[in-house]
Amino acid sequence: MTTRGSLGFVLLQARRQGDRVRNEEHAAFADRLGVENSQVQQVDILEDNLTIDILKDCDAVLVGGAGEFGVVDPIEPVAQMIKFLVAATERTHPIFASCFGFQALVSGLGGEVIEDEDRAEVGTYMLKTTEFASANPVFGGLPQNFKAQLGHKDRAVRLPECVSPMASSELCPYQAFSIPGTPVYATQFHPELTWKDNRLRFERYMEHYGRLFGQEEAQRKLDGHVPSPEANELLDRFVSRILLGNAS
Repeated sequence: MTTRGSLGFVLLQARRQGDRVRNEEHAAFADRLGVENSQVQQVDILEDNLTIDILKDCDAVLVGGAGEFGVVDPIEPVAQMIKFLVAATERTHPIFASCFGFQALVSGLGGEVIEDEDRAEVGTYMLKTTEFASANPVFGGLPQNFKAQLGHKDRAVRLPECVSPMASSELCPYQAFSIPGTPVYATQFHPELTWKDNRLRFERYMEHYGRLFGQEEAQRKLDGHVPSPEANELLDRFVSRILLGNAS
């Protein structure tokens, strides 16, 4: 019998070895999934050999943020990760991808992602579910309006035809999707991060955000982080509903 404690995950990461966010991200995913850190294997796409054989040893693939990397004109390791995610999707292997992972799936499956600093979202934002969300086993637990943690400057402007949109924000109309009939889920926002996690990450990159937004606006965004409990339940629901097949 499969239990939460017996599950194994692979977390694809595009972060330099010295980036402190690397291990913080790992711990955040484990916490929100409700599993031990040891159940989540970190795979460095910049250094490790990423092959489809990885799927044999994991129950689900995870992708989070990426710091300095993006899917617009991607470097070779990122391009290979995109191909890997498409291949995993074609095999209907369970995937939960946030932020950079969301954009990678959008790009790989035939959608379009652009760089758009004018619509960058960093901090806590109010999102809205779409008409498709209520019947979805993972997103169906969200209220119509909910807060989520974000940290991106690139965004999707066209979703792949094979997906159903699940959420939107005022600045970015595409904030989440699932692929009907498959265990593949993706969010532009960060359900793995609590408001404290996101605030700490903001502090890690404060110099960059100061240049992007201006110091006064960056400080306002830093101080504006608030809890996002409904969004933080998504990964737990992904485990319960999708990987363990529980009805509630």
